Amino acid sequence: MPKEGIAATPFHLMYGGEAVVPVEVGVESDRLQHYDEDNAERRLLELDLADESRARAAIRLMAYRQRMKQNYNRRVIPRSFQVGDLVWKKVKSVGDITKLETPWVGPFKVVEKLRSGAYYLEDEGGRRLERLRSANHLQPYRVR
Repeated sequence: MPKEGIAATPFHLMYGGEAVVPVEVGVESDRLQHYDEDNAERRLLELDLADESRARAAIRLMAYRQRMKQNYNRRVIPRSFQVGDLVWKKVKSVGDITKLETPWVGPFKVVEKLRSGAYYLEDEGGRRLERLRSANHLQPYRVR
C-alpha cells in the first residue's frame, strides 16, 4: 500500500505493489537486500486494500474531471440568436488569405433557428444560404 499522501500508480492499482526495474534485479539494490520472504501476510493484506485504493483513485479522478469541466465552462461564451437578428459569418481560410483580411463577412439575417443551435442565414440580397451555420461561427452584428 502506498504511503498516505502519495498517489497510487497504475501499476500499484493493478498489481498491488510497485514494479521492480530490471536494473534492480541484476544489481543488489536496497529494496532487494531488505526483501523479506515472509511478506506473504503483508501482501495478502495489501490485496485486501486494493479495492479501497482503486475507489480512492476513482474519487480523485471524478474530482479532477469536475474541476476540468468547471474551468472549461467558465470560459465558454454562449451565443444565441433569434429569427431576424443580423450576424457576422466567419470566413473559412482558403488559399492565399492573408492575416490582414477580415475574418468575418456580413451582415446576414437569421431566417430559421434549429434546436441544435444551428441557423439558416439569408444574405443582404434576400438569398438563403444553403448550408447551416453553427453559433460558434457567428457573431452579433453591431455597427459602431
